[in-house]
Amino acid sequence: MLRNTTKLIVIFVIAALFMGCASLSAQTDRDEYRQQAIEILESVPLFDGHNDAPYQYRNRVGYKFSELDFYDTTQLENPMHTDIPRLKEGRVGAQWWSVYVPASIPEDEAVKRTMEQIDFVYRMAEKYPDEFEMAYTADDVERIFEDGKIASLIGMEGGHSISNSLATLRMFYDLGARYMTITHSRTLDWADAAGDEPQHDGLSEFGEEVIREMNRLGMVVDLSHVTPATMKNAIEVSEAPVMFSHSNARAISHHPRNVPDDVLQLLPEKDGLVMVTFVESFTSEELRQWYAERSGYRAKIESLYAGQPDMIQEKMHEWMDENEMPKSTLEQVADHIDHIRDQVGVDHIGIGGDYDGVSSLPRGLEDVSTYPDLFAELLKRGYSEEDLRKIAGENMLRVLRGVDATAERLRQEREPSEVLITDFE
Repeated sequence: MLRNTTKLIVIFVIAALFMGCASLSAQTDRDEYRQQAIEILESVPLFDGHNDAPYQYRNRVGYKFSELDFYDTTQLENPMHTDIPRLKEGRVGAQWWSVYVPASIPEDEAVKRTMEQIDFVYRMAEKYPDEFEMAYTADDVERIFEDGKIASLIGMEGGHSISNSLATLRMFYDLGARYMTITHSRTLDWADAAGDEPQHDGLSEFGEEVIREMNRLGMVVDLSHVTPATMKNAIEVSEAPVMFSHSNARAISHHPRNVPDDVLQLLPEKDGLVMVTFVESFTSEELRQWYAERSGYRAKIESLYAGQPDMIQEKMHEWMDENEMPKSTLEQVADHIDHIRDQVGVDHIGIGGDYDGVSSLPRGLEDVSTYPDLFAELLKRGYSEEDLRKIAGENMLRVLRGVDATAERLRQEREPSEVLITDFE
């Protein structure tokens, strides 16, 4: 028995050393391309599709810059993923700042809290004028990038923030919001959300009217967080390019937040893109399955040991000791990019990290300073400099211009919609 145990330990140590050496070798190979990646990212504004720093500021310090300087968020007990020096190190040129509020709160309250999030983004740009400037168009982004600043755009995360009101949607556009994620974690009165019970087989009639009004305004339709039926419905209705601000390929990780291949195939006809994200369970199928198995085991022991919390905790610790949690990697993120390229080409790929919106990140992508490493990995895989300029920023600039061109046409053809959700009840 002792001999077998010793043998297992030796095998484990050898395997760990091998994995460590393989990881180090991959990093060394990437390092050869890192300077080239940096030069590419200095030639085009690198867009990130989703960053939750505004919500972090709300939860940590009540939006007070006096209590948390954005020049250094690493000294916190639980450091943030984002601050100004690391944004610069990562060569971020254009940031979609998420103005997120939980979908669980009353929708009228969500309107107010979303406005507070937008206020924070404006105050951030005012507080750090040498680093940030507000952007509303592709031309703004290019001008701000040429000035050496980070173009700051506002993206709303979840249609619950408009509280079933097209008038509220229009006011958010006037406040600077340039994309809206149709849902977050909860199915709305007018749209089905990923991970929640569907009610509409996609969009209701009012939901389709929301898409049309977004097109008329010039607000990008963001399809992260919705069901495949909602994705297809919105793509069919939209006359403008659409985007996924932070999603991956479902063929690689079968998470409901990811994009199925049959939806990917629809993107070219609407000139849309998927901004590949770094969320671990969206990235690694092994990790997604591990979470599912852990949830299943917890449900089982909670049934077996009902009313015995200490026993439940002990059993969970035992399970965790016997089932090591997998870790996603930068290379797996690149695998998602490969898959989307193989399905529909590099013209439909962007980057949407979801920094400060998650508690853990893939190995090699731990904070916003690491973007050059991902682009170095793509160079190592044979992507051209032209490919990387598209993925970094040119694709998103094209989408913004397409959305604005559609809005310019539609505003000449249509008056603001007077439809109310009650018209369909």
